[in-house]
Amino acid sequence: MHMAPDIQLPSLPEVTLRALEACHQDENYRKISDIVSADTALVARILALANSALYGPTTRIQSVDQALLRLGTRRFHTLVLTAALRQLLFELGGDEWQQLRHFWRHSLTTALTARALATLTRYPEPDEAFMLGMLHNIGELIALKTPDAEARQHYFNHQSDIAADLVTRWGLGSVAADAMRFQQALPNELKDASHLVKLISLATRLALSDAAGIAAAATIFGLNEELTREINRRISHEVSGMAESLGIPLDNEYDGETATRKLKQTILRQAMANQALGLSEQKGPVEDILAETVNSLTLITGLPALCFGQSDDDLVLLSGTVGDIPDFSVSAQPGGSVLTEAFASRQPMYLGDRPPTVLDRQLLALLRAPSLLAIPVIAGNSCPGVFALGTDDQGIAATRELASLFTRELSDVLQQYDQSNANTDGNAALNEQIAREAMRKQVHEVSNPLTIIRQYIYQLRNRLDDSSVREELDIIRDELDRAGNLLLQMSHSGSRLPEDDVTDLNEELNNLSRILEDSLFADSAHRFNVLPCDQPTRVQANASPIRQVVINLVRNAAESLPESGGQVELKTSAPVWQNNRNWVELEITDTGPGIPKDVRDSLFAPVRTSKGEGHSGLGLSIVKQLIDDMEGIIACRTGQEGTTFRILLPAASHKKNDSD
Repeated sequence: MHMAPDIQLPSLPEVTLRALEACHQDENYRKISDIVSADTALVARILALANSALYGPTTRIQSVDQALLRLGTRRFHTLVLTAALRQLLFELGGDEWQQLRHFWRHSLTTALTARALATLTRYPEPDEAFMLGMLHNIGELIALKTPDAEARQHYFNHQSDIAADLVTRWGLGSVAADAMRFQQALPNELKDASHLVKLISLATRLALSDAAGIAAAATIFGLNEELTREINRRISHEVSGMAESLGIPLDNEYDGETATRKLKQTILRQAMANQALGLSEQKGPVEDILAETVNSLTLITGLPALCFGQSDDDLVLLSGTVGDIPDFSVSAQPGGSVLTEAFASRQPMYLGDRPPTVLDRQLLALLRAPSLLAIPVIAGNSCPGVFALGTDDQGIAATRELASLFTRELSDVLQQYDQSNANTDGNAALNEQIAREAMRKQVHEVSNPLTIIRQYIYQLRNRLDDSSVREELDIIRDELDRAGNLLLQMSHSGSRLPEDDVTDLNEELNNLSRILEDSLFADSAHRFNVLPCDQPTRVQANASPIRQVVINLVRNAAESLPESGGQVELKTSAPVWQNNRNWVELEITDTGPGIPKDVRDSLFAPVRTSKGEGHSGLGLSIVKQLIDDMEGIIACRTGQEGTTFRILLPAASHKKNDSD
């Protein structure tokens, strides 16, 4: 029975809804990947598109992460929205909802088990095992949405062959297809099968949590009963946690109609927000764009609205949909009203039952409404304006969601706004900040594939015995490190240069931590903590060399951690008095195995060694030179419990030419 590789399959609406919300809220790449990976229908759609002729003859995809990187953020968002729209076309009854929930639970359990077994048995691509675990019973999902009884039974009876056929069409390779085709083979037949085939077969059996699976684990991989049962318990707990986070009941009867209605409302509101925003001209200065879009906001909410824009330290009434607009401005400092609190907190504020301030009463009079909802417009790190909507207590949740969707769309417009159309008065600084934030997001997106490329090079290196090839791969990784460092510095290149080369160390660490955490600590086994002190940490140094020092040391620390887990911690202290001088202290600590003695003997010398074995190489010689140039001090202590680099940088209050 012929099937197109891009088949349309039902998802649990809660998963689709969460994926759609994650895209709209611009959550980080890793969170979106985790949500999508937990749904067979979405995984199938992603693989079909990523391996389509659109991308030509390219390397095969072995994980959902790779597929997402190939698609890119914008195309992936479109794919999720399309999947959400198609989800509305599936009309499932009570029994079918139960079957779909059972399918989701079993496929996710199998996938998580396959990944755990891959890690335990040292299979080099655990993400590939997870992905195939999600797809192993896709024939059952196809049967679920097939109305013809004979065809439905065919899909049930030939699940393994169907999965193998689709995996082949998606270009995942012959071994992956064999893992699908032989998933039901008897354990005695699998003893000398390929590693991936054994992983998927055992994962499908263990997902049933029965005695046969326990026995199969001993036969296939020699796992004892106690360990196997512990794997089952851990995976069951993980599936329950994911179900709870998505709002999917596992113990009670399941009906997806409520979530489907919410999904439909979200799609309609998103479409309305996009359409309404397209009605305005969106040209001219920022305040003109804000003033123009207030009409669109009223159009989609049906509520009277006012638009306030920021002007220095005030909020100025720019426009409204309530008739004549008076000259009206108030202090932007929060004073208890929903308007100023929304501006200060960057969060929607609803009047509700709280006592109205005088400003609240003035706005209620202008809006001629019993209550008030204030929605800020966020553009990068700034808030150029706030909308005030006249409401009542009916449907406030839906109004808040729709208005928030609208302002998020407007924020995207402002961040992509052409600088040449902006005026040259007080909005110049705002537009520069918006452009800088957009650049940081683009650099963030470029950093993701670089990080994954580095990880695959590291895995490939460990499989090779040829030392010359391993050295060449080390050079490639070093160049990728250098490219990553340049990208991180580019993302800050538009930042305001501190006067007289004065830098706030805590602020720099906070800016870097988000990028470092996403790129180096995506593995849940490794943790990254930043512990800033409460005292001022202004240092007499330029921000650029500080960033380069931190990036090098944190990258080395992350690579020293064992695969089983560990953490890297950044800690600042101030003021520190040493050698008759005030300093700001930075400590970078890891829980790795420590630095080998032969490396310690020439710690800051420019020598090339394997990064995975400790802190070494050209990076540390550069770090030492940068710190010397900043008139700082660096020291290191190391042992079996880990390594700490202690850095002292001159406090900004210290006169540069004073001697120690």
